[in-house]
Amino acid sequence: MDIIKKYFPKLTADQIDKFEKLGPLYEEWNQQINVISRKDMDHFYERHVLHSLAIAKVIRFNPGTSILDVGTGGGFPGIPLAILFPECQFHLVDSIGKKIKVVEAVAEALDLKNVRASHKRAEELKDKYDFIVSRAVTKMPVFISWVRKKINKQHKNALPNGILYLKGGDLTEEMRPVQTFHESHLISDNFSEAFFETKKVVYVQLY
Repeated sequence: MDIIKKYFPKLTADQIDKFEKLGPLYEEWNQQINVISRKDMDHFYERHVLHSLAIAKVIRFNPGTSILDVGTGGGFPGIPLAILFPECQFHLVDSIGKKIKVVEAVAEALDLKNVRASHKRAEELKDKYDFIVSRAVTKMPVFISWVRKKINKQHKNALPNGILYLKGGDLTEEMRPVQTFHESHLISDNFSEAFFETKKVVYVQLY
């Protein structure tokens, strides 16, 4: 938990309480439904919570922003972002039902009123959102084809609406077919841990 306070020193008492409860909650659920590798549970706050919050170093979502988390798995990056931005609405979706079961249980245990979860594929959704977040579920051109029509046209934030994608490694080839404006932000510019050396937040403008 100290690593979260280190990079986000202005958390409220309620946010600190919720972040502190995350570790034990995932420990408990992970014994029933394996959503996080055992190796990664030892680095839970760094590799899952802080990694998710790297998006908050690229954008501070304004109140009322709607965010879709595609392929959320056990709830990342959506759950940590929902704690950090309580005045924004988060919709977490995954095609694997047991993972959504964990997301719903964690959101309920933390009383996260700004989170809803659905056992669905992104393509099945009818709603529109300001931003779509994800942790490297597929190559970017494929991901864009899934979500392109799910973006609101009206902007509420400093960045125009689009995708914020957590991904690592050299993305030159993968991003070459992407026609709209995009940029990569090195997470290591904000977080000094070795785990983040090659990791990025990739922003793609869709409107």
